[in-house]
Amino acid sequence: MAGIDKARNAHVLTGTKMRKLTRLRTVIRKDWQLYSLLLLPLIYLIIFKYGPMIGNVIAFRRFVPGGHLFGEEWVGFHYFKMFINDPTFWKVFTNTLMLGGLTLLICFPMPIIFALLLNEIKAKKFKKFVQTASYLPHFLSIVIVAGMILQLTALNGSINVIVEFFTGEKINFIQQAEWFRTIYITSDIWQGMGWGAILYLAALTTIDDSLYEAAKIDGANRWKQTLHITIPGILPTIITLLILNIGSFLAVGFEKILLIYNPLTYETSDVISTYLYRVGLESSNFSYATAIGLFESIIGLVLILTANGISRKLTERSLW
Repeated sequence: MAGIDKARNAHVLTGTKMRKLTRLRTVIRKDWQLYSLLLLPLIYLIIFKYGPMIGNVIAFRRFVPGGHLFGEEWVGFHYFKMFINDPTFWKVFTNTLMLGGLTLLICFPMPIIFALLLNEIKAKKFKKFVQTASYLPHFLSIVIVAGMILQLTALNGSINVIVEFFTGEKINFIQQAEWFRTIYITSDIWQGMGWGAILYLAALTTIDDSLYEAAKIDGANRWKQTLHITIPGILPTIITLLILNIGSFLAVGFEKILLIYNPLTYETSDVISTYLYRVGLESSNFSYATAIGLFESIIGLVLILTANGISRKLTERSLW
């Protein structure tokens, strides 16, 4: 009897799978033009995202430039032990945590606050002007942004003109390690705040106006309306972006840091990505750099999975 039941269940499952496949073929045949639009993004992901992941194998093999593509010999966790015992790596790792933490703590809430403030502006022309002006820095090349930072913080730059006027002294900001994090975070806010507010402004338009009218009737002021209607209305967007930002916690801006840091500021400015650049490309120690990069990716994966799980339990909202 048990054998008959198993055969019957297998037959039912096979029939269900066949019906699902038939339904899928029908849907694809009907809307094949729309599905064909996915081809180029899929090809891009396979070639430039998933394909290079095969190269992670050299983290466990000794790679010699000009030799075998996947390394010459198996060395196991040799390179992982190297960076775990390397004090320079842990200094760089600490700097990355500090910059990533400050970016998440300061830069992430700024677009939300900015979007809420813009939402309160009633003059449409002024609102559009502020929005346009705040978006523009996002479209500037990172090289231009770095050049502006270097010019503004130079000894004869605009900032030092103001500092000298009030204190009588100049500060060499870009060559003092203690100022690097302030410069990086400030420039990040300026460059990304307006662009980051777009999603929140779009989410604000989906909130039903009748909720505000009902709140006014109940005597709620603008602060209470924001606290009990506006913020809960955009909360799903906030949670989604927060999870994604936590996942890229260690991936702080490589290009900007590379362009504005120098050996005098390594103490606070040298992060994992810039360390990998020097070790991997400049010193040609590709296996060692790959091991560190793989370690960083695993931490990022753990962070995003953890953040997603916590969000699902506490708010019943998550990416998946």
